[in-house]
Amino acid sequence: MLFIANDHAGINLKYMIVEYCHRNNIIFEDLGVSLPESVDYPDIADILCEKVKKDIKSRGILICGTGIGMSIAANQHSNIRAALCTDTFMAKFARRHNNANVLCLGERVLGPGLAEAIVEVFLQESFEGGRHSKRIEKLITIKGEI
Repeated sequence: MLFIANDHAGINLKYMIVEYCHRNNIIFEDLGVSLPESVDYPDIADILCEKVKKDIKSRGILICGTGIGMSIAANQHSNIRAALCTDTFMAKFARRHNNANVLCLGERVLGPGLAEAIVEVFLQESFEGGRHSKRIEKLITIKGEI
């Protein structure tokens, strides 16, 4: 399952990703806002992270103006490895080496074509394991994850 959430600064990019999911038959749940009234991004990140934590095979996409706030908020959660990605190379290695389960994007930073390419890579790539597993285990120890 894919969960998508956004604050008021990420509405347009969220709709572009929703359309991408429809075109590619990706099952998702939209947890974000649809109105431009200001909301607090930590609250939105909390909602998505709780859903991702309940389903270890799921992934999430968080969108705000820059992606920075969502990334900081999401990484406060145990069992969440959120990666702010601004290109496809970052998305590829966020999955392959860091086993990121949440992608953070900034609507004010990315054009729609690049954002779609980043999402595609993030959803297609998988964790390589191997030498990277011990590093993820160290993150688990640091964050007190189960």
